[in-house]
Amino acid sequence: MLSEAEAIVRLIIALLLGGLLGFERELSAKPAGLRTHMLVAEGAALFMVCSMLLMEQFSRPEVGILIDPSRIGSTIVTGVGFLGGGMILRARDRVFGLTTAAGIWVAAAIGMLVGAGYYVIAIVGTLLAVATIVFVRRIERYLRLPDQLRERPLDELSVEE
Repeated sequence: MLSEAEAIVRLIIALLLGGLLGFERELSAKPAGLRTHMLVAEGAALFMVCSMLLMEQFSRPEVGILIDPSRIGSTIVTGVGFLGGGMILRARDRVFGLTTAAGIWVAAAIGMLVGAGYYVIAIVGTLLAVATIVFVRRIERYLRLPDQLRERPLDELSVEE
């Protein structure tokens, strides 16, 4: 049985891991940053904890009544997809916000994992997501720069170049 103390620990861990992912977005001055990712991860954890508690409270295997906690979890994926979709913008021939939207989606998955008690997978998932956002961005920037600009640090480059 899931105790209230364990549920609170799960919420705090989800909040912190979502914050780690959102911190990078905040540093990049993206519209969905620290608070958004923290709240998405915590909210997903709340839904997972809630579904697990409801399963424990209302399932009666002895009479054939089983509550499926994954049903609430599956609706998180849909709802967060809608939230992430609001982050995607198109201007002329460019699309913006896809990485932020994907980050929100990952934050929800992290929250769901923590809510279900899978801490190690959630921590590894968070670290992989942050590494992907930070390091792959550097590789992408390097590959897009003309050869003569590769010698200069990225912060010295202006938008016009």
